[in-house]
Amino acid sequence: MKLITVVTPCFNEAGNVQELSERLRAVFEKNDGYLWEHLFIDNASTDGTQAILRDLASRDPRVKVIFNRRNFGHVRSPVHGLLQARGDAVVVMASDLQDPPELIPEFLSKWTSGAPVVLGVKKTSSESPAFYAVRTLYYRLADRLSDVPLIEHATGFGLYDRTFVEALRQLEDPFPYVRGLVSDLGFAPEVVPYHQPCRTRGLTKNNFFTLYDLAMVGITSHSKLPLRLVTLSGFALSALSLLVAIGYFVYKLVFWSRFPAGIAPAVIGIFLLCSFQLFCMGLLGEYVAVIHTRAMKRPLVVEKERINFD
Repeated sequence: MKLITVVTPCFNEAGNVQELSERLRAVFEKNDGYLWEHLFIDNASTDGTQAILRDLASRDPRVKVIFNRRNFGHVRSPVHGLLQARGDAVVVMASDLQDPPELIPEFLSKWTSGAPVVLGVKKTSSESPAFYAVRTLYYRLADRLSDVPLIEHATGFGLYDRTFVEALRQLEDPFPYVRGLVSDLGFAPEVVPYHQPCRTRGLTKNNFFTLYDLAMVGITSHSKLPLRLVTLSGFALSALSLLVAIGYFVYKLVFWSRFPAGIAPAVIGIFLLCSFQLFCMGLLGEYVAVIHTRAMKRPLVVEKERINFD
């Protein structure tokens, strides 16, 4: 029998982990053709989540828990959990109940049919229509900029075959964008559409800065196009500035007494070039930050404790 490991990262999800565990158990009781285990990786929760996880693990040896020494973020901790999973296939899902565990049988069906990766894709969502539209625009922009195809509205919720997990392990990337790596490493994913419900308990841990961080990692990890656009734009603006300078010089020579040099053209040109330079410096900084993170070669997380690992 194949072993399926379900990896669930969590941080301050005391209101959700118990229900998630029960729903997952019910799913595998109806699909008893697999061995299974549920691995929680906790990012140093402070709201009682850890006590609930200890209780779940004490009552069921299939529930395994990793406690991190601190909050290592919403990218590094899930990837570490994925790499610690020992299943023939690994299902990664959030602990906020917005990733329905009832989709797992469909994931398994596509996996047994030969799909190395099966991704859940949000076709509809109960979140704000404006926020969903912003997400859609980002995914389409990232897909156009990327060197490899990216799947729109794939959040990372899905099933990953052992071959993909081992390929990910060899990268030793301290801040991987797993959704992009699926295509980058040559794994053809199957997709399962679903409706994402609203969070019913607890507060989302994402904010503008975490979403921006993830968005920039997605773009900078899989595309050099922004740098090339900046280079081409720099050449174009340099040529335009040179033409404007020559034009003003000739105009001044022809109409020497009637055409004052003026401050407005100089001010406009300075502000235009300075704004473009600041934009370019910021974009270059994003790429340098990605290089810096990878060059440090720090571990994904530092564990504090493990439960039910033999």
